Amino acid sequence: MSASTQTRSASTIYSVAALAGVSIASVSRVLQGSANVSDSTRTKVLDAVTQLNYMPLGAARSLAVRHHEAHGLVLPELTGPYYADLLLGFESRAAELGQSVVLLLAAGKRDLGRAVRQLATRVDGVAMLGSATISDDVVRSLHGTKPLVMIAGDPRPGVEAISAENHDSAMALTTHLLVGHARQHLLFVGDPDAAPDVQDRYRGFVDAHRALRRRARQPVAIAFREEEGAAVADRLLSGRLKADAVVCANDELALSVIARLQDGGLQVPEDIAVVGWDDVMAARYIKPGLTTVRQPVHELGALAAERLHQRVSGAPPLETPHLLPTEVVLRASCGCPAQPALRHTTSAPTKPPTKERRT
Repeated sequence: MSASTQTRSASTIYSVAALAGVSIASVSRVLQGSANVSDSTRTKVLDAVTQLNYMPLGAARSLAVRHHEAHGLVLPELTGPYYADLLLGFESRAAELGQSVVLLLAAGKRDLGRAVRQLATRVDGVAMLGSATISDDVVRSLHGTKPLVMIAGDPRPGVEAISAENHDSAMALTTHLLVGHARQHLLFVGDPDAAPDVQDRYRGFVDAHRALRRRARQPVAIAFREEEGAAVADRLLSGRLKADAVVCANDELALSVIARLQDGGLQVPEDIAVVGWDDVMAARYIKPGLTTVRQPVHELGALAAERLHQRVSGAPPLETPHLLPTEVVLRASCGCPAQPALRHTTSAPTKPPTKERRT
């Protein structure tokens, strides 16, 4: 048994009160979120909880008797359509299962580990989105105390992982640009260190080049913000960056790149091809239509809620990550005909995408 496990198992509300130098009643009020506690007392109690890695017995007792009333969901933030769709899928399925959802946003939290541990006292299980914002220490602090499901995160022993396929779709999309449209100078726009799924997309980008005996360029590592995409487009317009195709790590970046390039006088895809990832609604209606990868974000959230509920109900974690298939959707921004839209589904290593009519 590890030292942290021994500390957790030995910790009680009495030891927390003793370490904090306050009464047991004060500890109880802090852990229940009562407003009738001074800031200094709350700080002392939470510091003691962190130091002792304490998990209230009430939460463990609720789990033991299967009083499943709430799921926790930890997301980096709520900007952009991806997070909204994921949350909608998670909340909808949780509601069908009779569960409420307690949402925690990592952005702006000075001590995310503490915030997650506090969340764990109010829910029966927690789902987290894999992100650089949510460190391994945060995951480790929760693992072993409550059922945990990672969404689009790196697999960890004993922690269930759910993700959409990324590598093969990125490889197929990149190959389509290199072979199908004879593009020579591709840029990958987005920060692979921001999240494991983006790392897989860049790895697919690199492997597509390698398979053709070409060398992939280093990524343009930027945050997934509209203004960051516009800034990359400005660098392309000024000649500080050179490319004839841009592979964006999400649609928000791709849409902002296209808009700024067009405002600056370049034609998409004639002068430069642009592709994205996610297939948000706007991708279907802009001119030219955005070539992208459709991933089942809503289904990803729903599956996370489903599996978390099963874990809370006593099911063991799946030993291998659950991987949902993605779909390359070819539209005009890469140089394909404007109509009809084309698609290629990817769930395993594939050859370059063939052109099929959408049914």
